[in-house]
Order: sequence, then C-alpha cells, then structure tokens
Amino acid sequence: MTPKIRTYHEVDEIESSLPGQVAEAEGRVGARLASVERIVGVMSGKGGVGKSLMSAAIAASLARAGRRVGLLDADLNGPSAARMLGISAPLREDEACGVEPARSASGVRLMSMALLLDHDAALRWKDPVDAGFVWRGVQEREAVRQFFADVDWGALDVLIVDLPPGTQRLAELHGLVPDLDGAVAVTIPGRASVDAVARSLDLARSRGLPLLGLVENMSGLACDECGALTPLYEAEGGVDLAARFDVELIARLPFDRRLAAAADKGAIDEWLEGGGRLAEEIARIASRVAPGGERP
Repeated sequence: MTPKIRTYHEVDEIESSLPGQVAEAEGRVGARLASVERIVGVMSGKGGVGKSLMSAAIAASLARAGRRVGLLDADLNGPSAARMLGISAPLREDEACGVEPARSASGVRLMSMALLLDHDAALRWKDPVDAGFVWRGVQEREAVRQFFADVDWGALDVLIVDLPPGTQRLAELHGLVPDLDGAVAVTIPGRASVDAVARSLDLARSRGLPLLGLVENMSGLACDECGALTPLYEAEGGVDLAARFDVELIARLPFDRRLAAAADKGAIDEWLEGGGRLAEEIARIASRVAPGGERP
C-alpha cells in the first residue's frame, strides 16, 4: 500500500489529527523506524547550554567514523542543526517514498524545520490563532510525529533527536517512540542549568529510560597555547548531578572558540578534522550514543 505522505510546501497547514489519523501516523512511525537500530534523545531542560551543538557534533563525529546517522532537530521554533552542519539545500519529496532527509558533507541525514521555512521566518500554526499554549503543544507534537513518519530515514545505526528546552520534552518523545533507547543530558556548571537538568533526569528515571551519560559543557575556557582550563563557574554542576542521580559524567568540555566559530559557519565537519583533544572527547561521547566500531 502506498503510504499517505503529507506535503510540506506550506508549514502552517499542519493541523491537529483525529484519533484515526493519529493511529495511522503511529503505524507509519513504526514502519519508518523499523530499520533504525537505536534512537537516542539529547536533552537539557534549559536552553543556552550547547545541547544542539553537541547533538550536531556527535552526529558528525559518528558519520565521519562510518556510522549511518540521522539527526532529527525537534526544536521547531529554534532549529539550528542545519546551519551548524552547513546544510541549506531544500528537501525533496517523493510520492512513493516520502521526504528525503537532507545530508551533510559527512553524511548525516537531517530533518529540521529550518529546511521548511524561509530564512528569518517564524513558525506559524494554522487556526485557531488565539488557542494558546495547549493547542500549540498539540500541534508541535504532531509535527514531530510527522517528521518521524514522513521522512525516509532508511537504515540507520542511530537516530539522534535533539530535543528543545523543557522538562517535558523527553516525555513527549518517549510517547512518540516507546522503544526509545535512552538519553544523554547536557548541562553547564551553573546552578540554574543544574536545577533544570535535574528535573529532566528525574523525569527520565520515572519513565524507566536509560541515562546514557551526562555531559558538562562550558566547564571552563581552555588556553590556546597550553591547554590549561580556566573555570567559567564556581559550581561543579556536572559532578553534583552525576552523584545525585547515579549517572556517569562522561565528559567535562571546555568552551572552544574555534568550535563555536565552525558551528556558525556550518563547518563542524572541517573542525573535527583538526579539533584535537576536544574532537576526541566528542568522539568518546558519540561512542556512548552508538556503541560499536566503524562500519566496513
């Protein structure tokens, strides 16, 4: 049977589904993900901690190691993965197969709202205009469901889902993908971030989701000459969170101006070639997201 494919020419035409349509979409989600070995969420609970940069860098690192990687940018209102990976080509749609994901230079297969909107255009939902927060939440979940269901992901070793800020985002993903393989949490040492990420970790535990590890980003500023680390915060948030939730702190990463510049230019792949110790650390994080060696 030829699947029913949603047309993405007008993003604001995404509407809430009737129960039957939702059930149909859930069936298509299962069919699309049948050839995906692992699905992993990357979460924070708070914006501004470098979670999307970590998601893009991990995906690119895995792809450069020969793994088959997909990246779903689930931050519909602030999508950034396409820019970081240097992807600007429009998506292509096939009536029989669905939407073909965009591809980065290293081979990351990407779906992002940024590839559907005009540059600088805000995401706008169709009626009801004044329905408020609850209705928008329903529409956003349905849009992410369509990203899973309509995109021809193909055979993947891992599909990484870059979750938007918010404690409940992991629960929403788990509702869409009950077989979720786990989550990686990203924090910075500051207390505001630690408090938000703690709530996300607590939610993951309550849903029985494996926590694959915790990454403390922006732990300090690395000296370009000697590599010495100057702390940016007095607190050691990653260490505290790891102890409180019995989760492994798999990396404490410095702020790297070259990586930040590469992300702005869409040149993460190039940075990984000469990223030195930090690139090696990201590769180590990636090995937790998708265990296994390089594909032949």
